[in-house]
Amino acid sequence: GLGLGTTITFASSHWLLAWMGLEMNTLAIIPIMAHLHHPRAVEATTKYFLTQATAAAMLLFASTTNAWLTGQWDIQQMTHPLPVTMITLALALKIGLAPVHSWLPEVLQGLDLTTGLILSTWQKLAPFALLLQIYPANSALLIILGLLSTLVGGWGGLNQTQLRKILAYSSIAHLGWMILILQFSPSLTLLALFTYLIMTFSTFLVF
Repeated sequence: GLGLGTTITFASSHWLLAWMGLEMNTLAIIPIMAHLHHPRAVEATTKYFLTQATAAAMLLFASTTNAWLTGQWDIQQMTHPLPVTMITLALALKIGLAPVHSWLPEVLQGLDLTTGLILSTWQKLAPFALLLQIYPANSALLIILGLLSTLVGGWGGLNQTQLRKILAYSSIAHLGWMILILQFSPSLTLLALFTYLIMTFSTFLVF
């Protein structure tokens, strides 16, 4: 289910199909997150589900608005600034960029390390692929999101004593750098993403 959801989003050029892939992704990871039947795991799963459902609803609303305003459902035909802004914010909420990041440390803290690894790596790929496709030139919003994420990720991790929360803030900071450089050099962003994936896999598997 996880693989299929991400693959559908990767392969889609239509917003509805991309939304469907993201929803499959969310629904597929929920049983994995809740399988421990521990109160903290269930709490983390509930928080994650509510956050992702909000982001998906926002994404669907933004893509419908885009179709209404421009008559286009194509992902790469995003011309109107209003749906572009809404979709960027929805995807930021999905991957946990500041200032809509506060769910990520809380959710990660309630999970075991293997599920946390999936959440920190695989679950970020589909929204990131969509951000890569719609990035507008000279978008102040992406720069603000990126800068805020690097600052929040750096500062948030300083005062932590819990391993998973430190990893969550590290993830926020890394994604901030990627989003910051996204519109200037997408290939550099992909290199950073690839490096982040290798480092995150190593860190989680060591623990």
